[in-house]
Amino acid sequence: MQVNHAFVPSNPQRGQSGQFVLDADLSSSAKCPQCLIDLPSNEAVLEHLQQENGCWPEVQDHHIPVPPAFLQSTKEAGKDDILGCYHPSSGYIFGKAPNILEAMESDQFAYRRCHTPFYPFQDQAEFELGKFLCERLTQSDIDRFLKLEWVCQAKPSFSSKDQLLAWMASLPTGPKWCSTTLEITGYPIIQPIQLIWRNGLDVVEDLFANPIFANHMTYDPHVVVDGDERKYSEYFTAKQAFEIQDQLPKGATIVPVIIASDKTPVMRHTGGLKMHPIFVSLANIQSDVRMRATSHAWRCVGFMPIPKFSDVHTDYQTILSQWLFHKCMDIIFADVKVTAMAGRFMPDSSGHLRHCYTPLAAYTADLPEQQAIACVSKVASPITLATSQSFGDSYHYAPRTKEHTLSVIYDICQRIDPWRLREFQEEAKAHSLSGVHQPFWRNWRFADPARFLAGEILHTCHEFFFNHPFKWSKELMKQMTGREHRDLQRTLVPSIARVAPPQFIHAIRTLIDFIYKAQNPVYTDTSVDSMVASLKEFHDHRQAILDAGARRGTKGMIDNFLIPKLKLLQSFAAFTKDIGAPIQWTADVTERLLITHCKLPFDRTSHQSCTFTEQIVDILNREESMRRFQLYLFLRMHNAPLTNAIVTEEQEITETDPALAWIAHIAPVQQLYVLPDFGQALSDYITKASNGQPLASWSSGHGRVRTWNKFRLQLHSVFHLRLIMPSQVVQAAPPSQTFPLGNCDAVVAQSIHGDWTVNIVAQVRAIFQPIPPCHGTLPDYLADKPLIYVQYYEIVGHPHDEPAISMPDGQRMRLGAVIPLTDVTHAVELIPMYGAGADRTVGAATSMELYEHFYLNNFSDKEIYHALRSDLH
Repeated sequence: MQVNHAFVPSNPQRGQSGQFVLDADLSSSAKCPQCLIDLPSNEAVLEHLQQENGCWPEVQDHHIPVPPAFLQSTKEAGKDDILGCYHPSSGYIFGKAPNILEAMESDQFAYRRCHTPFYPFQDQAEFELGKFLCERLTQSDIDRFLKLEWVCQAKPSFSSKDQLLAWMASLPTGPKWCSTTLEITGYPIIQPIQLIWRNGLDVVEDLFANPIFANHMTYDPHVVVDGDERKYSEYFTAKQAFEIQDQLPKGATIVPVIIASDKTPVMRHTGGLKMHPIFVSLANIQSDVRMRATSHAWRCVGFMPIPKFSDVHTDYQTILSQWLFHKCMDIIFADVKVTAMAGRFMPDSSGHLRHCYTPLAAYTADLPEQQAIACVSKVASPITLATSQSFGDSYHYAPRTKEHTLSVIYDICQRIDPWRLREFQEEAKAHSLSGVHQPFWRNWRFADPARFLAGEILHTCHEFFFNHPFKWSKELMKQMTGREHRDLQRTLVPSIARVAPPQFIHAIRTLIDFIYKAQNPVYTDTSVDSMVASLKEFHDHRQAILDAGARRGTKGMIDNFLIPKLKLLQSFAAFTKDIGAPIQWTADVTERLLITHCKLPFDRTSHQSCTFTEQIVDILNREESMRRFQLYLFLRMHNAPLTNAIVTEEQEITETDPALAWIAHIAPVQQLYVLPDFGQALSDYITKASNGQPLASWSSGHGRVRTWNKFRLQLHSVFHLRLIMPSQVVQAAPPSQTFPLGNCDAVVAQSIHGDWTVNIVAQVRAIFQPIPPCHGTLPDYLADKPLIYVQYYEIVGHPHDEPAISMPDGQRMRLGAVIPLTDVTHAVELIPMYGAGADRTVGAATSMELYEHFYLNNFSDKEIYHALRSDLH
């Protein structure tokens, strides 16, 4: 239930710019989606439809995508312990309405495109040329290009940049970009404050009605139970979706809005102009699709300026900028907030009309921005009542709810005018608030920062790891170098094993355990508890980090763990049950969008400040038109189902990589690969495969083989068995100048001994296949069977033997064997046990051959982290 607080209005002498109030008429009229008569409200529309002789549409056959949690692979088919149910009154269909494709077909020039699909262009090649010029060149460069003699001889239909731009402007378009100039009276600025934006609701409707996502949409909250445990994955499987649905009219559809933002410089030649881009997506779009940048499931809705005020104290610069941010969010999402309160009839991606509500489900941002969004100071948590002095403890503080923050702001406003900046900000900071008095989420129904500021993997986990656990370890191992955050997580624990104190390693390992568990796409109550236990285990052992003197700052030793992001980790469990798996809220995709949506378009302006805003608006509108027209042409020219569009942009998840590329070697395998016992190992395999009766037509003594230097292994996901993961390359290259001892990877292979199936760790030293003799054939036991020569490792240490490290360890046996390639089940990573003094003469090219004892690295990737727990016994 939303609590509305009457804010003290801004000082009238400061002008309207300071009032930052969204005035929305929630009782505006509405139309019946069937007979189109005017009615006073959406509630009246529902009553009208439900009358005995009303115009509720006849039930028609329609297909609704099955949520991912209900899909099963062939391995899972027939399992009766996975149960589920939908919310009983969600997602009703109220008729038909045009989706965005059908709207394109009713464009003003649609009649011309019936016969000339590329109109106003002659053909696809000419459209692609025009699109390339608009995307890559400035307007002056386009004119110069079109005046080249070769281009004049080719005679494209457009002869000038003005004609080309006019044609692009005539294409079907989507939500329009515009600009609004803002000012805060009494606070002069260095450059005009210009907000470049488009209506957030228009963008939400456009995404919701996009036929590309028709097979990847979810409309109904649903519970999935595996055995005795509830599963949490997508937003609609978690608790919040049910809570919201219970408060909506019967038949309503939730359209959960996701926002992401980050401050980034978008110009290189205008003194470092900075904008604050705002991105939007929908939780209806399944997370595996939404998280792919190529699926275009995220849309930019605004570029907020980051103003510079003249003759204003630094403290006031910050608070005025934050006020401006919340005002801009009010402008962009005004209609979205109205729809969250009153509802709106919207077509979905399949053309079904739904009664939609738009709550704010998640906001992805880094910690400083989360604090600005939650309107708290830098010494406070944005999601709980914890403050800086308690960031290091393991106590779980109460959430910083919307009602709490608004009530404190209201009380302060009752006593102090917000425009008396110094007094108001001092009082706000005394309550751990920033001084913003009208947060954009104050009148957004269901929006609560304690719930929508979701645990974020990229900043809260990966950057936290690099800034803290990695640096702590580096203090003890001075020769460690920096690499990409996630790569370091894979190798850190085995690299410091038996060098750092066991309790120190234990603390580091449990933090990495937590980070890996936080990236699960699917949870149960048990796996959530396991994630919580890992964080608790860190707190139980963290004193070892201080005892080792590893926590240091610029002024020397630090004797505490007052780290804001460490405190945020405690919220991951609650977020998982409330809004779904944290991995779907990661900023990875939006970090990539900062380049494609922000920096590149802005680089194509003339860099003249007087026309800068107009140029950007034109460029953004043109890009939207070109992207939409390209989709239209794809569908028209290929006659393809709408859902195929995503597959053309990114390789289909079930498509395997190209077949094994092989190289025929003249030299015998055992000489080329330096494998003295290769012949005996192959002979032993043939004897076993032929049940002791090998045929003379092919033998290890005189048969020929073809060899490969690598193969690719593609597995089903541990979490979703219906998904096939990207392939992994397994190398088995012979000695060379670069790799004097060969370049060979490790795998887990299955070995059958009677009724038992045993998992064995081995290094692949050669990949080969017997070649049939001239005018002959191979025996059945050798036909169409790629083989591998491996050398086994003996697992000599169980994870429980060294709980600080919690990894299996093994030693090379140098015992060779030939097995079918199909026995390989996983590619794994082995890391040498370097010990207290690593041999500096050993490098990456030789370490696997010169060391004899290794750790089986369960942190090599998220899939293997969980697979090894169940596969290796």
